[in-house]
Amino acid sequence: MEKVIVVEGISDKTRIAPLIAEPVTILCTNGTVSATRLEEMLLPFEGQDIIILVDADASGDKLRKLIKREFPEARHFHIDRSYKEVATTPLRKLVDVLIAADVRVLNPVAGND
Repeated sequence: MEKVIVVEGISDKTRIAPLIAEPVTILCTNGTVSATRLEEMLLPFEGQDIIILVDADASGDKLRKLIKREFPEARHFHIDRSYKEVATTPLRKLVDVLIAADVRVLNPVAGND
């Protein structure tokens, strides 16, 4: 099954993309989006494994809530709240989250910042 990872911004995408060892589509919401915009973004990927990896802050929480309502089949993965943003989470922690999401990663023992 094809995988789609939804992140908030381009910095999140550039942080996780080099860690991934399989074809995955990474979509950026560029922050909180409307239900209509979210549907336009994700509808083409219906039936695929949609993985949500957004920041551990108020805007990320708001986005998760919207995604849960509009796309209940999406799987949500979380970074530790102490890191706040995907882009600032240590690589080792991001590797752990990706592995938990069944995403193949490059050299899982790596991940030094």
